[in-house]
Amino acid sequence: MSLFTLLFAVSFALAGCSQSQEGGGTNGLVREQKSEASGEGDRKKVTIMMNFKSGSLDPSNSYTPLRAGVVETLVRLDEKLVIKPWLASKWEAINDHTWAFTIRDGVTFQDGTKLDAGAVKASLERAVSASKPLSAALKLSSMEANGQELKIVTTEPHPALPSELVSPYASIISVEAEKKMGTKVFNDGPVGTGPFQVKQFTPNIAISLQRYEGYWNGKAKVEEIDFKFNEDGNVRALALQSKEADIVYQVPAETVEAIRQDSSLTVDSVPSLRVHYLLYNQQKPLVQDVKIRRAFDLLLDRESVAKDIMLGHAKPANGPFHTSLPFGSEDAIQSLHAMEAKKLLEEAGYQAGADGKLSKNGTPLVLQLLTYKGRPELPLIAQILQSEAAKIGVDMDVKMVENIDTYLRENKDWDLVTYSNVSAPRGDGGFYLNSAFVSGGALNPSNLSSDKVNEVIARLNATSHVTKRVQLTKEAVVAINDEVLQSFVVYPNNIVGRNKRVTDWKPGADDYYIVTNRMDVK
Repeated sequence: MSLFTLLFAVSFALAGCSQSQEGGGTNGLVREQKSEASGEGDRKKVTIMMNFKSGSLDPSNSYTPLRAGVVETLVRLDEKLVIKPWLASKWEAINDHTWAFTIRDGVTFQDGTKLDAGAVKASLERAVSASKPLSAALKLSSMEANGQELKIVTTEPHPALPSELVSPYASIISVEAEKKMGTKVFNDGPVGTGPFQVKQFTPNIAISLQRYEGYWNGKAKVEEIDFKFNEDGNVRALALQSKEADIVYQVPAETVEAIRQDSSLTVDSVPSLRVHYLLYNQQKPLVQDVKIRRAFDLLLDRESVAKDIMLGHAKPANGPFHTSLPFGSEDAIQSLHAMEAKKLLEEAGYQAGADGKLSKNGTPLVLQLLTYKGRPELPLIAQILQSEAAKIGVDMDVKMVENIDTYLRENKDWDLVTYSNVSAPRGDGGFYLNSAFVSGGALNPSNLSSDKVNEVIARLNATSHVTKRVQLTKEAVVAINDEVLQSFVVYPNNIVGRNKRVTDWKPGADDYYIVTNRMDVK
């Protein structure tokens, strides 16, 4: 069963155009670079603009090298979210702890050296050493390389190992090249097996990519890619409209109609595997109380977020996984109930004063709510929540953060954050449940933990039976919602603007495979 056979066709109620308040400065840049994106000159070139910055190209800690077509993994997802061979041509389970992978023959790294099982073993050893989340996900005990055959032994029965190898952090790179270059230089220009190699990297600004002529799966049709970063949604939309950029990720929903008025442009709105949600910092005593968390869950107007903020490019959420997935929740969407929220806060000991503000033992109820610009709708969701909270006497200080993941790792002063993650990147719920709800997980910055949820996840990790995994994933979602460990808001679409001169390319639900050897320009 695939996501695409299950998701419905979305009708869009679109609003009018909007103009950037930063247009003056941006237009100067646009004019300067317009000739590059228009395909002038002899070389085919595509400019892509992403919504998040990347300060490093270390494949073990960044998704960007995979998205930019520099590196590849042993296995990948196809458009139906089915795991398919990539650098591994086949694999099989020998027993509960042992897997055998056959590494594809005829593949070379971008420095011309051959890919074999020894190179893959060295790359995976490097990856698990550099990435604790990947180490926890792969559970490697030992590896044995012989020609193109790689045997992997895990520390415990691991039926989900092939799907975990879809992770961008498990991308295969040349460790020998890293030894020659030094890790610092290598992480600015990793040597992988993908169709494009790094020509120049300016951290948080752009990657200049050039075609790898020896690519194993057919030389790319485009010679060069400019892979840029800009976290301002209006600037990205302007870059598309002015033809500075050919492909722009996450254009603001309110700019879609204006973009579509240009006959040379189009916008793809694709149901994603992502969920927008409230993440609670349960290191703070205030939100350790489930009544407090449930109160804020009741203050979320999910229907309004989907309809009024995302203009139909989203669906209200009732759990971490899209309702159209086999393991999505079947529960009704929680509606806004401000008075029930206030009642819960009163049960938690808060009472309204003469000014209507809630306080407990003389201490006003004030929370810090973080948000960030990389996804333009998240600050608006924060504002709606702040407004609803104010109506029942709760003050929320909304703070805009530059690099949200770094901030969450390095600071513990926040109470809530409007957050977003891909929750089913392997077409399965196991990755997200292990990453977001198990202590020490890659997506668990507040280190939350629940005995009930952990018990269900342990049973999930021990089985490869598809029907049983679906049942256990649903069971975990029920436990997560019962304890309001997170509050799920909407399932957003990937909204991607594209110049029609780009052909043989379309955005997917996965967010992984953006630059390909097949993409072309007219």
